[in-house]
Amino acid sequence: MREEALAALIGLGQTFAKIIPISIGMAVVFTVLTTFWACNKGKPWWRKSDIVTDLCYWFFIPVITRFLRIGMLIAGAALLFGITSAQGLIDFYDNGHGPLAMLPLPAQMILFLVGEDIILYWTHRLFHGRRMWRYHAVHHSSEELEWISAARFHPVNLFLGSVTADVVMLLAGISPNVFVVLGPLTIAHSAFVHANLDWTLGPFKYVIATPVFHRWHHTAADRGGEKNFAATFPVLDLLFGTFYMPKGELPDRYGIAERDFPASFPAQLVHPFTQ
Repeated sequence: MREEALAALIGLGQTFAKIIPISIGMAVVFTVLTTFWACNKGKPWWRKSDIVTDLCYWFFIPVITRFLRIGMLIAGAALLFGITSAQGLIDFYDNGHGPLAMLPLPAQMILFLVGEDIILYWTHRLFHGRRMWRYHAVHHSSEELEWISAARFHPVNLFLGSVTADVVMLLAGISPNVFVVLGPLTIAHSAFVHANLDWTLGPFKYVIATPVFHRWHHTAADRGGEKNFAATFPVLDLLFGTFYMPKGELPDRYGIAERDFPASFPAQLVHPFTQ
């Protein structure tokens, strides 16, 4: 028991050691960028009314993501492949397994990004349905959308969304080594699409998700809130008829219709279970 607790503490320390320098770097970068290219003029991100809530999510979500992913991988290895020993798990996941693990790492990264985005597109649409919206509403609850809002996800949404997508791709055989590059890249891109920037990237708006593309998704349902579900590749929205970026117009109002939605971090975690 003591060894497990020590391992958990070490894992926690490693997670914070990675996220803190990344956070400082992005805080500086987005502060500078929004000074010149803000989508919505107003107060800076560090003065937003729910900044404490966003910071709680920002540092809590990477921790829970790490342990949820590990737990699901252990369960998946046991159920699908009959692997239950610690060394067996290490050998199995160390460099991936099967045909996919034999591909060059850049090819595995591309497959991982595409496969994960397809899964996330459809789970995202599922969370906009009547039964699952209570959990996803947490992510849409911020009325002052900023880069720091990117991690605002309820654990249930996280578990059935990005963590499940990660685990599916790893169980398929892709090496966990892809996270060395894709981990920081995913965090940076998620912050980028939530940033208060008026960037559309012109013709590349169909290639990669941009701030304007995703900020439309955070508007009211009758404006763009039921569009732009792709996390990385907008071509998925083009294929399935959910792409929305009106020319010459920028999104300007965010949040959800529920006016009495709790503002604090603990209350938001509990709220979906009270509905």
